[in-house]
Parts: sequence; C-alpha cells; structure tokens
Amino acid sequence: MNIKWDAQKYTNNFSFVHEYGNSVMQLLDINCPETILDLGCGSGTLTKKLSETGARAIGLDDSEELLKIARGKYPELEFIHADATDFDLGEKVDAVFSNAVFHWIDSDRQNALLRCIHNALSDNGQLVFEFGGHGNNSLIHGALKTVFNSMGLDYKMPFFFPTIGQYSALLEQAGFKVTYMVLFDRLTALNGSCGLEDWIKMFVKKPFENIPDPIQDSIIKQTAALL
Repeated sequence: MNIKWDAQKYTNNFSFVHEYGNSVMQLLDINCPETILDLGCGSGTLTKKLSETGARAIGLDDSEELLKIARGKYPELEFIHADATDFDLGEKVDAVFSNAVFHWIDSDRQNALLRCIHNALSDNGQLVFEFGGHGNNSLIHGALKTVFNSMGLDYKMPFFFPTIGQYSALLEQAGFKVTYMVLFDRLTALNGSCGLEDWIKMFVKKPFENIPDPIQDSIIKQTAALL
C-alpha cells in the first residue's frame, strides 16, 4: 500500500512508532562489522540508532517525503528510495530490520516482500521485525466500519494483521527458519484533545479515498465519539 505521508507531522507527533522499535532492535545479534538494512526506515531515526552499534546501516523507504527528512537529519547515512516488495540492493546484507512496516503491505504482496528480503540476506543472515498482529486496533476499525455502514458506505480493512500461525507459514514458505515470534498487547497513549481523530487522519487513509472532506470529517468525529 503506497500512501502520501504528512512527513513532518508524522515525525513530530507520532514518535511512539519509532520509539517502540528500540526494544525490537535488542533482538538483533550484531557482530560488527556488519551491514544492516532498515526496511521501511521512515525518517531514519532507527537507522541512525543501528549505525551507532558500529554496523553499516542502510535505510530503505518508499516515501520520498520521509526520506527527505532522513537525509536532512543524517546526511552521513545511506538512504534508498524503493518499494519493499520489489527491491534489489545489488549486494547482500547481514541483517534486515523492520519496525511497524509489514502491516502496510497488502496480503497479496506479502510473498513478494519476503522473497525480496530473503534474496537480500547473506547466508545465515537474520530478519528481525515488528508489526501489527491479529486484532490490532480492532476497536477503532470496528467503530469505523459501524459509522461507514450507517452512511451506506463500505469499510474495507486497509491493513494486514495476521496471526502468528499465518505469518510463520509465510516466512517458512519464503525459506526462513522461524526461531521467535510473539503476539502481545501494547496500549498506546494518543496525545492531545483530538488524539484519536489525529491518529485516524494520519494512519487510516485508504478507506477515505474519493470521499468528500466534509463527510470524512463527520465520519472521524462520529467514530471518536462512539469510542
């Protein structure tokens, strides 16, 4: 799923996304010097943290808006503009790290995503990632569906939130050996008096395509009130 980001607002107001990635980085077994690909690097904050381990860190993202911020903040690092489901680095890397990205990839493109990652890794390379799992944000999406339906509109889930069993199978089909995977609850505080409305506007874009702005605003306010 390709969306156009409000990159500066995302960077300034939704820092919890990359902050959660700090703990995921601890799962990496880094033996420097190594090369690590930060897949879906966004504004590059975690790419920078990966580089601080002594590894050579490369950031890759499909958003030119976010990459512009990343290159401005960390000019010493390498950033690549590419689609996560169709990229070729021209070299092998020792690890691929990804935070809060895979659920943005449509289900019919997951196999392509994992094939690209597998092809990018050296022998015995490691893939460490985090993304939204089964049931993620179910209350929000359920409320959006209720409000959409009340207006005679169809709400289509814009994210891929699989179970552990589903995703383990996809990984094994792509040639990976799964050694650790866990599904857990993680509550997220939404800041500001309109925190929920701001979250919906930032992250739930596809279902609102071709809907006039006044109706979008009404749906979002009704959803927030319902929740």
